[in-house]
Amino acid sequence: MNESGKPAVSEQDSKDLESMPVDGVLKQLQVDPEKGLTEADAQKRLHRYGPNALPEKHISLAHKILKYFTGPIAFMIEAAALVSAFLGRWDDFIIIFGLLVFNASLELWQDMKASNALAALKKSLAPHATALRDGALKTIDAATLVPGDIVRIRLGEIVPADLRLVSGDYASIDQAALTGESLPVAKKPGDEAYSGSVVKQGEMDAVVIATGANTFFGRTAKLVAGAGAVSHAQRAMFQIGNFLIAVAVVLALIMVAVQVWRDIVVAENWGLADALDILQFVLILLVASIPVAMPAVFSITMALGALALSKEKAIVSRLASIEEMAGVDILCSDKTGTLTKNQLSLGDPILLEATDPQDVVLAAAIASERQNADVIDTAVLEALKNPVARDAYHVTKFTPFDPVSKRTMAEATDEKGAALSVAKGAPQAIVDLAKPPKDITDKVEQSVADLGKRGYRALGVARSEDGGKSWKLLGILPMFDPPRDDSEATIEKVRAKGVSVKMVTGDDTAIARETARQLGLGTNIIPAADAFPKDMDPDHVPGKIADSIEKADGFARVFPEHKYAIVKALQQRGHLVAMTGDGVNDAPALKQADCGTAVSGATDAARGAAALILTAPGLSVIDNAIDEARRIFGRITSYTIYRVALTMDIMFLVVLSTIFLGFQPLTAIMIVIMSLLDDVPIMTIAYDNTAVSQNPIRWRMPRLLSVSAVLGFGSIVQSFGLLLIGFAVLDHAGASAWFGISSKEHLQTVMFLQLVAGGHLLLLVTRTHRWFFEPPFPSRQLAIAIICTQALAVLMCGFGWIVPQISWTVIFWVWVYLIAWLIVLGVVRVGMERLIDNRLDRRARLAEIVNTPLHQHGHLHGR
Repeated sequence: MNESGKPAVSEQDSKDLESMPVDGVLKQLQVDPEKGLTEADAQKRLHRYGPNALPEKHISLAHKILKYFTGPIAFMIEAAALVSAFLGRWDDFIIIFGLLVFNASLELWQDMKASNALAALKKSLAPHATALRDGALKTIDAATLVPGDIVRIRLGEIVPADLRLVSGDYASIDQAALTGESLPVAKKPGDEAYSGSVVKQGEMDAVVIATGANTFFGRTAKLVAGAGAVSHAQRAMFQIGNFLIAVAVVLALIMVAVQVWRDIVVAENWGLADALDILQFVLILLVASIPVAMPAVFSITMALGALALSKEKAIVSRLASIEEMAGVDILCSDKTGTLTKNQLSLGDPILLEATDPQDVVLAAAIASERQNADVIDTAVLEALKNPVARDAYHVTKFTPFDPVSKRTMAEATDEKGAALSVAKGAPQAIVDLAKPPKDITDKVEQSVADLGKRGYRALGVARSEDGGKSWKLLGILPMFDPPRDDSEATIEKVRAKGVSVKMVTGDDTAIARETARQLGLGTNIIPAADAFPKDMDPDHVPGKIADSIEKADGFARVFPEHKYAIVKALQQRGHLVAMTGDGVNDAPALKQADCGTAVSGATDAARGAAALILTAPGLSVIDNAIDEARRIFGRITSYTIYRVALTMDIMFLVVLSTIFLGFQPLTAIMIVIMSLLDDVPIMTIAYDNTAVSQNPIRWRMPRLLSVSAVLGFGSIVQSFGLLLIGFAVLDHAGASAWFGISSKEHLQTVMFLQLVAGGHLLLLVTRTHRWFFEPPFPSRQLAIAIICTQALAVLMCGFGWIVPQISWTVIFWVWVYLIAWLIVLGVVRVGMERLIDNRLDRRARLAEIVNTPLHQHGHLHGR
């Protein structure tokens, strides 16, 4: 303790404590490893550093619910509900408010169903610890540990804080969930142990150097808490909402200006009634301009997509991730357990002084234990062609692996009572034990080097038949984690869809490079230590490093902040990134990614951070998820184009008719019914048959709004043209009698029918980039919904239900008019798509010429 009575270490000093000698650590923390801290010291340090726990930020349920009622579309819907209530139209209010609540409830249910990443992380922490306090070992709450505590870690326990190991023979610690290493790491005094890792073998004493948020685990949790990107679907709805609001405001201002000019300047009889009339028109325009069902259509479409993905063994915990997956152009994949089987296999033994490969495997099997579940021992035992052969030997003494000798040894007797000794371990350790001739030593060195280049681990095996006086170096066993059977094929399929794959692993560079080579990923594997400076801010990756990240085929020896930085840098370059992983070390990147995917067998922390959770092993589900996501995105965009175009049609029809004809083309009840007939059945678009794009697709608002605007303009011409025809019929006595249109109320019914029927015919145009009569055809659910809606609208108009009745003759000719315009709008849609595609092709060719060296320009022009 220093003079102030506070520990000499600060939160920022923990990284220094990771590298200085253990004696220096104990001196810095001012603790005696034989006595530990006193309870008084521990309480003072606890007061300064706080509990050994992850900080928690609580968000109230009310705050969560409130966020579902904010945003441009939500505000517009709420305004429409208030307008309806103000005018006393309670049926309108109930319908509009019901849609708002339905959408919010769906999002809340989905969020409540999703796991909380930080809560899952906390479950990975040790609940208790064995600490030396006042000279005696005590079991204490792990949350009360402080820097300087002396703790004991044992087999099966979770490491309770970041530690420096002080004494003990050795410990084997599984830290794969934190660092991504595929094998447990052998630890000796002086080494570091991370909070949240698991002791697989051994028992050691250690000193706590960091607790809570300052641990390796805590820094990972901090990245998780700060990670996350705004959904592109949310952004799209904001932009669409802003666009429609802008159009509605401009039209409202124009209409108000015209009405005020007429009433005050021209008529000079301004009164309260005139002001209320203008207000009523503005409010009707507001109601007409709001696509109240848009959020619900988005949510239902993605919810049904989530149901479809669940049948493909993929659970969606964040609906927006489905839409994100459609636009993903880079997939960052974890290696161990995702691209590989996460189980060591033995290659063909390299024979040295043995003549039979199985003799090498048998000797290694005798030097292995079945009961300890060690991955190396398991791989050796499974490589025996005749497992019974191992049972013929009785082990009388077994020496487990330790990081000093780097080998295991066993003394055994066979069925005849003959004794032998066997050893397996690091090749150099076995060479030192056996002391073979130089030619064999040279062969071992060369073989290990060759295996290392190919990403294989090597295990030396030796046998003695004279009690250990002399040894034969039998051979070397290559070990590797083989790729999954479906990984290479899945990668090829994903690449064919325009998605590049980058491997991200905590394993060594050689192992990563060989795995990538076998999978056809490329061999440009970057070690994280070479790419990322220690003091780099993962949220702001320098441009040069971002360039190398874009070009790399994969990354090795990565820590959680590296994975997070890789995803963040790619996103800042305009990429949509999917990330797969299974460990705590993957959680920050999974949460930051546009579509974080927890693979089968993932930790709770990874599952909590992910938006998509795979329940089947491997990556094959990703391929299906991409297809389903692109279908869903196609449905959403076709609905969006339809809804924006139809909304423009309704708004402009109301304003143009009011300004130029002094006529209100729709009553308020007509607008509400029309919204129901257009929007509610249209939710079946979630079932529509949609072509799967062969390239990533994402929200390109300029293109979407351009197509919507052009189709909207065509629809306005269609609607206003029919209105002008209707006025002409009213002015002609003979035509009026023949059609049965005798009043402007009849004309309102005609416009109602045109907008309902024309709206659904417009959907046939917007649901495909090609001609509307070409496949894929509408799904059965969508077709039935449209037919039923059309039939209801026709019956309403023909029999005068709710709306003024019109003749069947008028209904027939309205349909003829609509079908003619369906063809016109189809021509407009196809023409727009070709015009945009040609423009994009010209830009792409120009960009290719600009980015091509001068000496190649001749070849470009000659093509």
